[in-house]
Amino acid sequence: MQVIRYSNRLEIHNPGFSLKSVEELGRPGSRSRNPTIVSVLHETKEAETKGSGIRVMRQYMKDAHLSPPSFESNYDENQFVATLLFHHFLDCEDIEWLFHFKDANLSEDEARILIHAREMNWVNNAICRDYTRLDTPGVSGILKKLRNLGLLKQHSHASATYYTPTKRLLHPDAESPENGLKDVLPGGQPTLDFFDEERSGSLPTKIDTEIHDADLLPTKLNPLPAQLEQRIQRLGKRSVPGNVQVIIAQLCEIRPYTRSELSLILDRSPKYIYQTYLKSMLRDGILELLIPESLSSPKQAYRVRSREDEE
Repeated sequence: MQVIRYSNRLEIHNPGFSLKSVEELGRPGSRSRNPTIVSVLHETKEAETKGSGIRVMRQYMKDAHLSPPSFESNYDENQFVATLLFHHFLDCEDIEWLFHFKDANLSEDEARILIHAREMNWVNNAICRDYTRLDTPGVSGILKKLRNLGLLKQHSHASATYYTPTKRLLHPDAESPENGLKDVLPGGQPTLDFFDEERSGSLPTKIDTEIHDADLLPTKLNPLPAQLEQRIQRLGKRSVPGNVQVIIAQLCEIRPYTRSELSLILDRSPKYIYQTYLKSMLRDGILELLIPESLSSPKQAYRVRSREDEE
């Protein structure tokens, strides 16, 4: 077992995929790989009632006003991952971010679902049921609404469906004033042509105007090496953090990159980029700040640490 602590979450990696589907976790009944060991632990009171662990975990996190845990079982990699977010209230940054979507009239549950999608880069019906205490059809209605608003993108995976944040959700600052969430049809549905992500072929104007140095032009105006571009394109929303950090290091070895640029290239929110990847890379000495004397500089960028500094 491996326990990894990030600034915004705790991940517990266990070898072996779950014998129960993720949808069934927390429901009565259990399936054990080694019933003998389970029986001994139960009889010696070293383990709780069989099949109750997930329900207890969810209840404790609910009582502490924390976000519900999420689980991922990967048969191909023979691995099970439990993720516990540290989100228990909306901070100023969250509230400012949610303000971009005020025209959507989001409920508290919907806002928390969007924050979960932003923090984890995905969300599904089971996770949303924990947030809302609604049944499957009720949650499907919420997810459909968020999808139609262009905030979530629907994906099919075997028998399950999950949703990932769209560029509209991750980069609300990049929208032009005339293209807000209020741009919907008379019936309340968004104009589908406007929400088509494929229309966007260049970086947002706001980012472009903040970069004046020719050496700091956005990536789409300054092409990357073909092999690196291919690796970025192969990245999924749920890629292992270590794989993403390798790509970040390769990018920052070419030239310094700002958090906003990395966010656009990797299709993850700036906050997620920093908390999940950059913070630990700075701590481990892989990256260094371009402007160390001004941590909050709007031109702050990250570069690979010089080997001369290590000698």
